[in-house]
Amino acid sequence: MSASRDDFGIAFRSALLQKGAAQKFSLFFLLIVALIIFFLDIYNVSFIKQIRSFINDGVYRVSMVASSPTRILPNFSSSISDLLKIKNENKILREEIEAYKLKEFKVEYLTNQNKILRQFLDSEEEAFRVDETIIVAKVLLDKDSPYLQSIIINKGSKAGVLKGMPVLDKNYLIGRVVETNYLSARVLLLTDLNSRVPVTLGNNATQAILKGTGGSQPVLEYLPENFIIEDGLTVYTSGKDQIHKAGTPVGKTNLKGSVTLFSDSSQLSFTKIDLTKTNKEFF
Repeated sequence: MSASRDDFGIAFRSALLQKGAAQKFSLFFLLIVALIIFFLDIYNVSFIKQIRSFINDGVYRVSMVASSPTRILPNFSSSISDLLKIKNENKILREEIEAYKLKEFKVEYLTNQNKILRQFLDSEEEAFRVDETIIVAKVLLDKDSPYLQSIIINKGSKAGVLKGMPVLDKNYLIGRVVETNYLSARVLLLTDLNSRVPVTLGNNATQAILKGTGGSQPVLEYLPENFIIEDGLTVYTSGKDQIHKAGTPVGKTNLKGSVTLFSDSSQLSFTKIDLTKTNKEFF
């Protein structure tokens, strides 16, 4: 035991001899403080107990903070899961709302189409009411161009449509069938460059030929010499081509010398086809 204390003393003195003055003092001071605390703790000094309690409280609080992530993480994960679930439900609801909107648009479109069809079929003249000689066709495609002005309708040879048959917008002539397929047909409009229709105008039923120009208004040809075209004269088909029924309204003359058609071909949704058989085809 004595030898051990001697060895400790020799080692301590060696450490002191190897350090500087300031370091020697600090080491000596810490040693004294450690010894004091050691003896006070042995004799149960209350001050030391308070220090130990304070240290234990600090350690406990640090432990609580360190363990918080393990307690908070499950709740955080649950919150994230709930948020993802709500987000997914909101996405489903938005998709359902869009689907309902699409259905609403479809209903609105069909309602408007039905309204247009009812107006289209509402004719004041008995001769132009839909019967066994008149069928209704929907316009599928507008082939309007500088070189060809025509439309495609959804009725063809299956429905009895033949080349040369007159086509109407309500009661007004708009053209004739120039090509038929089994379920569709092409209609050449009055405005096309290749269109020629015998017509009459004025109180004297003056004869003329309505010729398409490729624009929106056809012109009158082969009028009598010195005939002055007045504004607002109604133009009718004469029936001399044995294709169009006589007296079908076409349009009115204007001061430009052309004819303003009653039907706007760019706004067509439905047409009527006169299935009355003709004696010849007129092209």
